[in-house]
Amino acid sequence: MADARTAPARPALGPQDAARRAALTRMKRLAAGLLGVMAVVFAVSFALQERYPALEYVRAAAEGGMVGAIADWFAVTALFRYPLGLRIPHTNIIARRKDEIGASLGEFVETNFLSEVVVRGKLESLGVSRRLGGWLGRPQNARRVADELAVAGTGMLRLLGDEAVKDLIEAVVREHLLRPEWAPSLGRVGSRLVAAGQQEAAVDAVLERTEHWLAAHPEAFGDAVSQRLPRWLPGFVGEMVDDKAYREVLGLVAAVRAQPGHPLRQAIDRYLAELMSDLQHDPDTIARVESLKAGLFDNARLRELAGEAWESAKATLADALADPSSGLRAGIQSTVTDVGERLAEDAALGARIDRWLADALSHLVQSYRHEIAGVITETVERWDAAETSEKIELQVGRDLQFIRINGTVVGALAGLVIFAVAQGMLALTR
Repeated sequence: MADARTAPARPALGPQDAARRAALTRMKRLAAGLLGVMAVVFAVSFALQERYPALEYVRAAAEGGMVGAIADWFAVTALFRYPLGLRIPHTNIIARRKDEIGASLGEFVETNFLSEVVVRGKLESLGVSRRLGGWLGRPQNARRVADELAVAGTGMLRLLGDEAVKDLIEAVVREHLLRPEWAPSLGRVGSRLVAAGQQEAAVDAVLERTEHWLAAHPEAFGDAVSQRLPRWLPGFVGEMVDDKAYREVLGLVAAVRAQPGHPLRQAIDRYLAELMSDLQHDPDTIARVESLKAGLFDNARLRELAGEAWESAKATLADALADPSSGLRAGIQSTVTDVGERLAEDAALGARIDRWLADALSHLVQSYRHEIAGVITETVERWDAAETSEKIELQVGRDLQFIRINGTVVGALAGLVIFAVAQGMLALTR
């Protein structure tokens, strides 16, 4: 017995097939009933034609109707099964030639539906960007897209392995942040800032904070000075020194703040310029910065920072994606709406996107159309032959029964005409 795992797949009959089956059964009964009527008419007319010669025409019509009905019954039945179970050649066509039909159908689709001309023409006529833009521009659709993206994003966060992401962050930081020397980059940036005078704001901030601290803590500054004087000096001398030093320093800070060209400011600018130059060109300075960097970001610390960064980012993203009122969700929705409005209103942008889509899909179709069409062929090959015949018969069998009915009517008319012509020719020869 065949293994169930290797048995051909059987196309499932859908819920609408019951209605199709009932309609097919009715049409079969109608066609068979018409054949039965012709048989009865033929038998009666044949029995009475000697007594009533006019019945010969009726008998000829019924005889032709029966021949037409039987011939078309045979033709229709031969498509789907063996007539009367007899294995007559060229019958049960669909079941026997199922694979050839599938191959022909795949070739037909590949040639007539997957050609570049058809695909490009259809895409250009659709106006994809304009339609997509109009759809995305509606708030409810933009909200739906944002919701779906949030669900997809949450799923991606669950699928991502924490250790793998931490390894990636660590590798990226090590390769692009730690491996290059910091000092030259800091020096180049710092040189541009110093040349533009950007350091003055920082110097002003430091001076302001220093002045405020000195004004608020005079005793702290005084203690720091007097403690360094010799112990044999009288106390009032220390107090004078403390007061003098305090007022001098406070005055110096105030003067530096008030004078943009103060010598101390110039000294600071020169120092910063020299420092930026050393960061770029002095090997000792560069080595000290690299040593400091290595101490701050050793392997253990870098791994810890990568883990903290990922855990924090993951938790923040998960919370934002799960909250419909979060700024992230609102931002996604706003972005989707903006994109939709631009696609709908910007004809040039829409034309470029449509052209790009047409080029991309045309290339894909041309490159893989044989494989796409091959899906049809392979799918039909996996179907069970009997089930395939039944499925196709349910789809088209009802219409085919009209062939039987038409064959009965046409056969009756043909039989009547042939008999009438024969009788006429016989009358002329007498």
